[in-house]
Amino acid sequence: MKATQTSEKYDGFTDDERDAMKERAKELKTAARRGTRAAKADTEGEVLAKIAEMPDADRVLAERLHAIVKAGAPDLTPKLWYGMPAYARNGKVVCFFQSAQKFKTRYATLGFSDQADLDDGTMWPTTYALTKLTAADEARIGELIKKAAG
Repeated sequence: MKATQTSEKYDGFTDDERDAMKERAKELKTAARRGTRAAKADTEGEVLAKIAEMPDADRVLAERLHAIVKAGAPDLTPKLWYGMPAYARNGKVVCFFQSAQKFKTRYATLGFSDQADLDDGTMWPTTYALTKLTAADEARIGELIKKAAG
């Protein structure tokens, strides 16, 4: 039996991926306009506004994660990264929240960059799927955030 061909062509990036890149370009332009004030800019308001725009299930997760990060690693700076809430040390993203709606996936994601101090032997997880948060989940995330922040 022959496989049927579809009329759709893959051009390298999905619409969602292109939207994320446009958001990142906008973030970089905003930071450039701030110039030397960029380091002192209060970007938490931008992150909270982005969280407020999310669908209910993602918004609840993002709000809890924001509170956990602020409590466990107050030195991390909230900022937008590809249109996602992220938390940075010295301008470099340590961790981020990707809503399920962002790329139309079945779960939200808590991710850590290579700037996170999570090293554990020769292999360790850097992303976690989230569907809801229990008290135990929140405690575990709090530990991860503290460790990641150094």
